[in-house]
Amino acid sequence: MLRLIFCLRRQPHLTREDFQTYWRETHGPLVEKHRKALRFAVYNQIHTIEDAMGTALGEIRNAPEPFDGFAEMTWSDRADLDAAMTSPEGRAAGRELLADEKRFIDLAHSPISLGQVAFGLTSD
Repeated sequence: MLRLIFCLRRQPHLTREDFQTYWRETHGPLVEKHRKALRFAVYNQIHTIEDAMGTALGEIRNAPEPFDGFAEMTWSDRADLDAAMTSPEGRAAGRELLADEKRFIDLAHSPISLGQVAFGLTSD
């Protein structure tokens, strides 16, 4: 299982609320539109919230400013990811999503990583 994690910072002209609304109501449906071409198994948007506990955890760790959200996209296997990135349909979907991301994500300050799940815990 391969997972893409995208740590998102909003464009400076947007409030966090405006960023998260656009991401959920405009970009999310665009991702759904391209589900078949992108061949992903799971897509999640994790929206950062203002919370005293989150602030305290960051302060204890001397952490930088929090991201505005996190996108997760998971593929069941490498073949699905490779097909999504190389097929004409997948490449077209990627171009359309990137054009939209430029409208609301500060791409230069939003790290993106591809990884493989190596260890995990779940509740019983």
